[in-house]
Amino acid sequence: MAVQIRKLDSTAPDFKQTLSSLLAFEAETDDAIESSVAKILADVKHRGDAAVLEYTNKFDRIPNGGASSMAAFDIRQDELDAALAAIPEAQRNALRTAAERIRVFHERQKQELNGFTFTEPDGTVLGQRVTPLDRVGIYVPGGKAAYPSSVLMNAIPAKVAGVQEIVMVVPTPDGVKNQMVLGAAAIAGVTRVITIGGAQAVGALAYGTETIPAVDKIVGPGNAYVAAAKRRVFGVVGIDMIAGPSEILVLCDGTTDPDWIAMDLFSQAEHDELAQAILLCPDADYIARVEASIHKLLPTMPRHETITTSLTDRGALVKVRDMEEACAIANDIAAEHLEVSAEDPLKWADRIRHAGAMFLGRFSSESLGDYCCGPNHVLPTSRTARFSSPLGVYDFQKRSSVIQVSEQGAQTLGKVAAELAYGEGLQAHARSAELRIKS
Repeated sequence: MAVQIRKLDSTAPDFKQTLSSLLAFEAETDDAIESSVAKILADVKHRGDAAVLEYTNKFDRIPNGGASSMAAFDIRQDELDAALAAIPEAQRNALRTAAERIRVFHERQKQELNGFTFTEPDGTVLGQRVTPLDRVGIYVPGGKAAYPSSVLMNAIPAKVAGVQEIVMVVPTPDGVKNQMVLGAAAIAGVTRVITIGGAQAVGALAYGTETIPAVDKIVGPGNAYVAAAKRRVFGVVGIDMIAGPSEILVLCDGTTDPDWIAMDLFSQAEHDELAQAILLCPDADYIARVEASIHKLLPTMPRHETITTSLTDRGALVKVRDMEEACAIANDIAAEHLEVSAEDPLKWADRIRHAGAMFLGRFSSESLGDYCCGPNHVLPTSRTARFSSPLGVYDFQKRSSVIQVSEQGAQTLGKVAAELAYGEGLQAHARSAELRIKS
């Protein structure tokens, strides 16, 4: 199938409606998936390890008749270290370099998130104390693809935040363990690795079992079953987000090599058929050159079928009036990944309010951010960048208010509180404050 990427023009009378339809993505609730997940979660909550063992043997096709106990799914630290030592040196060094850059970046987040206190003239002390979560669960996909980079991006911020226990679950279909994923866990300092996945793993982390401790928060991507399970356990535990398909939006002034832009669009389109890749550019001739590059380079891509479907179904090359309009449209799209490939990227970046991550300048390919720049690659999708943020240290910390009212402060604040409490009809609140007021 030849790629048929749509071409839009912002001056067309139906442009806004067409773009809105293109952007629309609502993960349809599959009743069969929801019903199956509800059953699995209830079973795990009720039967614990026995249910997890049963579902894992069944869904992951564990060889030799399946595991007989949950102990078979635990990966010891020496196995993680062995996996790290066994992978090629170039991969090992790349993992370590990426991990260090991710760690350095997130250490800065921690410094900015420290608590504070201040003392009022009457001696009352007010403030905020920041403390890490005790235990978090990290879900790492292990089916069609393996993502060691996701191990680093999820575990390292938790480690920097001060989380003492990081439990990683990763499915191993047919019993096959990915050595890079295990090596990444060793580098990131994951506390425990359990080779289970699916809704049963989410349930085990949320509710706890005889051998798996309940966590405070679950982070990490997964398939439709994992996403449905995370939705259902939210409230029992925290979750990071329910991520939609990957997205890239490129704003280009027509000065970048068109082959570079075509490949940047491919870099997201190759994720899956629902991924979205869009170019905004004021130069019609340049758009035609990018389209030519797409047709030229696509046959060289191993995942050309996935890219073709993605670009045909959800991609677009958009002619805009100027870069100012491109920025306005970008703010409406609120993309997961936004590239500003222009001569003066900072000029246009100042006009961007909504994006999961911004990649400024023609040398800042989105792929670098996926792996080793340092900022997190777990980003809001489906326009949620309008109100949410990349995964960070702050996701693994919580804040407690600190209030130490002085005797003098209680004389003033007590009267204010009592007045408001009586107004709300809460007499005990009012009397509690008034008892501390000197007569």
